[in-house]
Amino acid sequence: MWFKNLQIYRLSEPFQLDGDALNEKLAEHPARECGALETYSYGWERPLGRKGDQRIHQAGGCLMVSARKVDKVLPAGVINDFVRQRAEEIEDNEGRPVRRRERLEIKEQVIAELLPQAFTQSHQTYAYIDTRGGWLVVDAASEKKAEELVEKLRESLGSLPLKPLTTRESPVSVLTSWLNGGQPAAGFTLLDECELRDLSDEGGIVRCRRQDLASDEIRAHLDAGKQAVKLGLAWNDRLEFLLAEDLSIKRLRFSDELLEEAADQQAEDEQARFDADFVLMSGELAGFLPALVEAFGGLEGDESP
Repeated sequence: MWFKNLQIYRLSEPFQLDGDALNEKLAEHPARECGALETYSYGWERPLGRKGDQRIHQAGGCLMVSARKVDKVLPAGVINDFVRQRAEEIEDNEGRPVRRRERLEIKEQVIAELLPQAFTQSHQTYAYIDTRGGWLVVDAASEKKAEELVEKLRESLGSLPLKPLTTRESPVSVLTSWLNGGQPAAGFTLLDECELRDLSDEGGIVRCRRQDLASDEIRAHLDAGKQAVKLGLAWNDRLEFLLAEDLSIKRLRFSDELLEEAADQQAEDEQARFDADFVLMSGELAGFLPALVEAFGGLEGDESP
């Protein structure tokens, strides 16, 4: 289980539940299929799927969880066609126009009738709590998907004091300075990808891939006032990723060395393989996350020097 995207949250207080207690809490909110009139369901799946018997996977002070969302598939075009047909029938049979409010009522009736027959699709989102480091890390490409998991976790636990990762220094300012000839923080090196944006209301956007970021072309955009809102980076030759202005991470790649180390593990079964990969991944990120925070001046609101 190797995460490809990171939405990072900081726990405001030490996480108090052990694995057994967390499993009990999540088991009260299991993943399930949608009811006849539900548009979606959201609950906790076993991280190991059918191979596992718990809704958490614990290793190295980290607790892996997995949420599954099941959506009813009702295409807007299908709904609109039914609404149009029924509105036309009313107009033909009663000789009157169907006003907006009545169309909305018809739409609600159509949805209620179609929901029990609708197909479903599901999506699984993984996350883990680093109880030692004080992190919640969600493998999600969008903030919305991460927030769905966070809200379900809060609902399941009663409360969960945490907030998205925020630092003392502006990520945009720091990334722009690195791109503009400044020295990246220790362990970080620039790759060949960036997104530049003019931060004015109608400012332009420039996206570059496989580009020499020290080129005159990039420098000209910076001189014109554009700033870096995404930047491709490597860390200690162990991780490569695209870092965004909100400190989310996309297209995370672990080094071949680390993946080979995982492949060399003498895992006896699927659970042992999952466990070995999780230990290696979470261990690597346990070193990376503090380094990322330090590169941007430390945590916002943290008074320690």
